[in-house]
Parts: sequence; C-alpha cells; structure tokens
Amino acid sequence: MRAAQITELSAKRVAELVRDGELSPVDTIEAALGRIEALNPRLNAFVHLCPERALEEAGHQAEALAGAKAAELPLAGVALGVKDMEDVEGLPTSYGSVPFAGRVAERDAVHVGRLRRAGAIVVGKTNTPEFGYTGFTKNRLFGTTRNPWDLERTPGGSSGGSAAAIASRMVPLATASDGGGSVRIPACYVGAFGMKPTFGRIPTCSPLGMQRWVDTVCYGPLTRTVEDAALYLDIASGYHPSDPDSLPPPARPYLETLDELPGPLRIAFSRDLGYAAVEPEIMREVESALAAFTSMGHSVEEIATVFPDLGRGWAYMCGAETHALVAAAVAGREDELGRSFWQGVKAASAITAADMGEIQRMRVELNRLLADIFDRYDLLLTPQLPTEAFAAAGPLVAEIDGRPLTNPLQAVAFTYPFNFSGHPAASLRAGFTDAGLPAGIQVVAERHRDDLVLQAARAYEQARPFDSWPEL
Repeated sequence: MRAAQITELSAKRVAELVRDGELSPVDTIEAALGRIEALNPRLNAFVHLCPERALEEAGHQAEALAGAKAAELPLAGVALGVKDMEDVEGLPTSYGSVPFAGRVAERDAVHVGRLRRAGAIVVGKTNTPEFGYTGFTKNRLFGTTRNPWDLERTPGGSSGGSAAAIASRMVPLATASDGGGSVRIPACYVGAFGMKPTFGRIPTCSPLGMQRWVDTVCYGPLTRTVEDAALYLDIASGYHPSDPDSLPPPARPYLETLDELPGPLRIAFSRDLGYAAVEPEIMREVESALAAFTSMGHSVEEIATVFPDLGRGWAYMCGAETHALVAAAVAGREDELGRSFWQGVKAASAITAADMGEIQRMRVELNRLLADIFDRYDLLLTPQLPTEAFAAAGPLVAEIDGRPLTNPLQAVAFTYPFNFSGHPAASLRAGFTDAGLPAGIQVVAERHRDDLVLQAARAYEQARPFDSWPEL
C-alpha cells in the first residue's frame, strides 16, 4: 500500500491492517512522517517532531507483533500527535509559552501512556495557544497554526494543532483537551468529530505539579470518524489514583455499543441558548443537520429555554486557576508571555470569594435547567459555533450577523456551558458555508451518557458521511 493511501485510513483501520500483517508499523509511521514533512511548513500543526524515536518504536513494535502480541495492541502502528499541553516522557511540553520552552516531561500523562501501551506511536507535539487560552492557535514560541480548508483561516483552539493534523491526514489520531470548548471549537472549524466527555471520564494531569480545583477541563478525542473516537475513549478512560475526580470505565466498551442507538429519541433543539447570535449561513447548515435526525425517525422539538450566560464567570474562574498555576514559575519573566494572556489571567486572579459564590449560584441554575431538559429529552442539540473559521492569527470575531458582541466569549457561546455543567458534548459536521468552510452542530446528553452521544453521532455519520477532506 502506498504512503498516500495509508494516510487516508482511520486509526481503527490502520491498527487492523497492522495486526493482520498487511501493514508494518514502520510503514505507517514513515507515511505519517512523510506527510508531516510535506504539509507542516504550510500548516504549522506540529511544533516538535521525534522521527528517529518514532521509527525505533515502530521497529520494536513490529518485532512484538511477530511474537503474537497483536491482540494486546488495539492501536498497533497508529501515528499519534500529542497536544503541547500534555506530557510525553522525554519530549518537550512547553504549553505554547516561551518561559517553558526548555521543559522536558519526566513521564507520560495518564491518557497518553494508555494510548502508547495500546500501540499508538507518538510522532510529535501539536501546537496550542499559550496555556490553551484562546479559541485560535497562535503563540510567541511557535507562531500561528492554519486551517487545512483555507490557510488564511484558523483551525480554532486551543487544540488547533491537533485539529489541523487530523483534517490534513498527517496522523489518524491526536490528543486534545477541552476546558471551555478546546476540543469542539477546532473540531467544528475543520469539520472533524470532537468530543468533550463527561467530566472525569479520562484522568487529567496536574500541570506543573499543581492539583486543579476548577472542574471544567476534560481530555477528549478529536478524530475523522466516530469509531476512532469510541476506540480512543475505551483506551483512555478509567480511574487513576493521580486524579481524584476520575471515573471508573464504562460498563461496556463504547466501541461495542456504538451501533446500539435506542430509538426513536426525543431531541430538544435550542438555536441560541437564550443569549447567542448565529450567522445565517451557519444556521442554514445546522437546520439541514436537524433534518437528518428527523429523517432517521427521531422527534426534534425546538425549545426556548434561556440559560444564564456564564461566559464571564467561566473566564474569571479558569483564569484565576491559570494565574495560580504559572505566576510563581514565570516570576521575573512575565514580559516573555503573550500580552493578552498575561493581562487576562492577572485580571482573573482578583476574583473574590463573593464573586466565586455568585458564579457557583449561576451554575446551580444552569444545572437545574439541564436537569429539566434531560428529564424530558434524550439529547440536546445546538449550533456548535456561531461563525465559520475566522482569520488564522485572530482576533476573535467582534460581531455576529451584524450584531456587535457585548462579550468576546459570545464568539464561542455554545461551548463553555457544558464545561461548567460537566455534560458530554460533541461536535458533528453540519455542512459547509458559502466559502466552503465547515459548520457544526453540537450533541449534548445527560452526564455519564457518553455512549448515547457516540451512538447518535455514529448514526448521523452513517446518514451523512464525513467523507470529504481538504486537498493540500
């Protein structure tokens, strides 16, 4: 099989062919590295590569497969990109930040280690905005990452490097994280499948040795197929003692139940959550995606539930934690940080106990509203993002459908509520704008119903295949 054919394969299919002996792990890694070499100068998806190490691991894996260990490696031969906020033993983790450029990880993050033990082979680290701070991927250390559909546009953030790598078929699998939309934003802007699972589903690490206290950050899959996402979650999920919030694995593997969607489903649709504006082209594509759910026999009902807009509260709460994380480590080097990043987290660090109390009271109201929705419906659908991808180097859009934004976070208005609530949420490709850029629809389910999100996404994917990808 030619390298160009290998790079078009899903992660699941690559592993099947490697386990069956039809492909060698060396073949798959060479194919990935060749495509990265050809495309990365234009996209800037990868910021650190380890080709010699990856090929050495591939060679060792080939020997292990010859020793009848194939069944132990569900990701045999799969080239893996790891977001530059997640640790790989012996490789840099810079968080996209100049003061941390020389930091080398001593051990794998829990989920990265699980993926590697399943056979995935890390080929490099993918770009991210500084400490995942923005919805587009640009930093002082590595520069700007670009969208494979249009090099003048952003692939989103903060997992923009991973999204660009997936959509351009550099690798079939890449890690991503989501504290306010950082899986779903880039998935939407590149037309991929991206999922923020239930909070705690995949153990998170303690960056720079600090235990997180903000309960919004999740790791999740960002893939070209729903099958690959289910496989990723099956491998990465499960309790780990390093994360006191981590959950046990699901009762049955997600991949095993992927085609067991119950039906017909009761589906609620909110076009604005009560506060969001959406560009007409985006809503047109979202409505076409809704029609697909209806055509599959499900009942879709538009609801007018008004959520509290928690964007500012989310920004202050998460920014205060980030300030606590980095302030001591960058003391005396603050001028090396991105100006907007540092100004933002400094401002957030002034949050008071009374402010936090008010934010948490608003979260109670959010969860009450969601409990009511999921008492009556199986799924909640919304637009994923209000606009198509904007300029690669930013800034975020300042108006939507001719309406100036009163809060910059309204540019990603549909993502952060479900970080605050902890519900599983995924981005599906809804269609394309007039400029040929992807638009997305978001699928949300009750907590711990990650299986239902995946099943609904799988049924939708079969009805409307994600079979077109950018030619580069």
